[in-house]
Amino acid sequence: MKTQLGSSNIHTLPEAGRKERDGSGCEACPVRESSMCAALSDTRLEVLDAAASRLSFEPDETILFESDPADFAFNLTEGVARVSKMLPDGRRQITGFLHPGDFLGLSYQDCYAYSAEAVTPVKVCRFRKAELNRIMRDHPDLEHRLLSMASNELALAHDRMLLLGRKSAAEKVASFLLSLPRKEERIDEIDLPMTRGDIADYLGLTLETVSRTLSGFVRQQIVRNATPRIIVVLDMARLSALAAGEGR
Repeated sequence: MKTQLGSSNIHTLPEAGRKERDGSGCEACPVRESSMCAALSDTRLEVLDAAASRLSFEPDETILFESDPADFAFNLTEGVARVSKMLPDGRRQITGFLHPGDFLGLSYQDCYAYSAEAVTPVKVCRFRKAELNRIMRDHPDLEHRLLSMASNELALAHDRMLLLGRKSAAEKVASFLLSLPRKEERIDEIDLPMTRGDIADYLGLTLETVSRTLSGFVRQQIVRNATPRIIVVLDMARLSALAAGEGR
């Protein structure tokens, strides 16, 4: 949804993103130990809790818009989101997928450099940037935690450059499958909530190539489709070898 303010286009949050706090505090957060909040003790966590607004988004709703003022930062607590940029010719380039515990919107520029949309139903904690900066000044452990997360994101960006620039279609798809988070008790199950089109936009491939490659993995009995969303890995060694460029 867009609204005109003066001569610039400012986007408003979807109505689903305007929900009030639901009364659950940080102590009940399912990603407390894996997110930025892990740096804070229970007592210090109360300060962060008081500054958070908890919002929900339905699939395909926008969490933040590219080029809008970067007034807020978000901690993803449930669901999967995609991060994307629009190219000058109108094409979309997905630059990443975010999972519970990931942080977005922490820009040191005046405007967001990308857009973020919900892939599945998503819940976030939203913080005003000015308030979050104040909390980080008072609690250096939180700032260090965010810097560590930013450093990890930079390493992942380097891996993605390799993924896009040097790998074949099969190697790209295999690498993507292995990059997705999996549950320890079902390490062979891969959840694919995003569309094949999303995967194609992320990997720099066509939709047809992604679909053909996944079908090829099924024919080769490397994976099987348990549901439209769940892929079960039948041969982890072969999938890993493909991702490493050793499966030719």
